[in-house]
Amino acid sequence: MITVAQPPAHAAPADALPSFPWDTIAEYKDLAAQHPDGLIDLSVGSPVDRVPVAVRTALADGSDSPGYPQVAGTRELRGAYAAWLARAHGVAVDPANVLPTIGSKELVASLPGQLGLGAGDAVVIPELAYPTYEVGVRMAGATLVRGDAADLATANLVAGKPVSMIWLNSPSNPTGAVLSSAEMARVVAWARARGVIVASDECYIDLGWDVTPQSILDAEVSGGDHTGLLAVHSLSKRSNLAGYRLGFVSGDPALVARLTALRKHLGLIVPGPIQSAGVAALTDDAPVMAQRSRYAARRDALTAALGRAGFTIEHSAAGLYLWCTRGEAALDSVAYLAARGILVAPGTFYGPAGARHVRVALTATDERVAAVAARLAH
Repeated sequence: MITVAQPPAHAAPADALPSFPWDTIAEYKDLAAQHPDGLIDLSVGSPVDRVPVAVRTALADGSDSPGYPQVAGTRELRGAYAAWLARAHGVAVDPANVLPTIGSKELVASLPGQLGLGAGDAVVIPELAYPTYEVGVRMAGATLVRGDAADLATANLVAGKPVSMIWLNSPSNPTGAVLSSAEMARVVAWARARGVIVASDECYIDLGWDVTPQSILDAEVSGGDHTGLLAVHSLSKRSNLAGYRLGFVSGDPALVARLTALRKHLGLIVPGPIQSAGVAALTDDAPVMAQRSRYAARRDALTAALGRAGFTIEHSAAGLYLWCTRGEAALDSVAYLAARGILVAPGTFYGPAGARHVRVALTATDERVAAVAARLAH
């Protein structure tokens, strides 16, 4: 289904923003916190496990960094990213076409504006999408269009304005669904026929469970041509570096150069010690594999516990979340779990289509995951 939301007339971009979603469930957080054994917060995907030792060592070794770092990042960091993308996902990118970002959320929230989009443009986001996509569109003053890949591949979108950019998110946050290479290729073909930029948020690409996610930059999707394509990646989830704020955007040389030039003016620079830590994280796969194993075990335990409590898990083939329903209103499920000391995110955070679902994060310690299972058994 495709839906169009025009920005409010005469509103400044900040005035057009919705309330911050997690602020709206404060009462359920308070309820969950009353549990005798304390709150178990599964509403956010914030890592809880240790930062790899090599990364912490690299951060410390790079801390004597008195000068301004480069917006474009060090040659070592761009090279490590390109090597990781080739090694882990079979994608070839020129390190010159890689740009480090201050985490990925910063880029998602500002990319439409950084690309110069505004009131004369429409931007498509997934029907179910992390709220920051909508924030970025509204901050730019553009028209928001919700529609999934299958819709885009077959429809002649009419939003009252030309579609200038499409966001893909595979693996999806919140659902964990993964787009096939054929689905992504159809979107790329649709966009290229119309001169539309496609930005693909792939922050969970290293966390495929039932399927192996692919990048939009994969030759099977892009045809070996990255024109008009941007891929967004992050070290927050794969390497427990959410606190370090380090992400990347790569792809179309002209678009990456354009973003780099603008970000020089804005001073959007990843600190030097963080860049050094990023090199260490990208060159050592062993901690990533160990973290995958932890999440896989937690996923199995939570899937079983939620199933016993009457929840059906849908999609969730990859990523850090379980997309669940008991066939009731999302807030009813949130309340049911909060009464047992467990806080989750209602599906309504991610769009109208999430009205009967909740998102459950895998980011809790083994002990707290075991506590979830125990609480749901009664």
